[in-house]
Amino acid sequence: MTAAPASDHHAAVSLITGASRGIGAASALRLAASGHHVVLTARDDTALMMIAEQCQRAGAASTSVLPCDLTDQDAVLQLFSQLKQQHQRLDHLVNAAGRMQDSVIGMTRLSDVQSLFSLNVTASYQCCQLAARLMSRQKAGNIVNLASKVGESGAVGQSAYAASKAAVSGMTKALAKELGPSGIRVNAIAPGFIETDLTAHYSAEQKQQLCRQVSLGRTGQADEVAALVQFLCSKDAAYISGQIIAVDGGFSL
Repeated sequence: MTAAPASDHHAAVSLITGASRGIGAASALRLAASGHHVVLTARDDTALMMIAEQCQRAGAASTSVLPCDLTDQDAVLQLFSQLKQQHQRLDHLVNAAGRMQDSVIGMTRLSDVQSLFSLNVTASYQCCQLAARLMSRQKAGNIVNLASKVGESGAVGQSAYAASKAAVSGMTKALAKELGPSGIRVNAIAPGFIETDLTAHYSAEQKQQLCRQVSLGRTGQADEVAALVQFLCSKDAAYISGQIIAVDGGFSL
């Protein structure tokens, strides 16, 4: 479903996964404000339509809503087919879809591990694969993956989540080397503790404890991560590739 017709054929075409909430939604709004054609995907089509309306008001060249279960490989193929029909190109992919799970290893079901990897790794990989095919034809493109500080340094009770996000970091570095000759940049952002639906279950006490480990002494906001997404999708980032960039308030120091 398209919320508004394309009005600027020269504007960048950007696909944002997980665009219905959190960092994905914030990233979509940032890219809309930069005048991109934004293509929004997630499972919740009602939430996507609300974000699409906000993107139009923010200044998007056009806004397309393409609901998709990213763990359904055939549905992802259809998503990219629709995108190609609408725009014939893809300039930016922002892989923001993902899920988190807190559980110590002794209480973690293998089915939960597989579910985490299905969305956080396999779906991101397939989106990178299909995006790379489109971008290689135009000899230019940019992919931004969402990794995590947990994937870089680990965390108690998050071994499965850490493993999935470490895989995203490794994939990002490998793809930067592989796709660079085709003019495609690939980077990842590793957020620290960001206030989103994924972290809403943390108690005030847990948040205070985490903030004591952050040099800035506070949690982060989705828009503070989206600001880096916006930069990485700009010409100012033309020589940046293969990086895992932390947005964590100094948690990693």
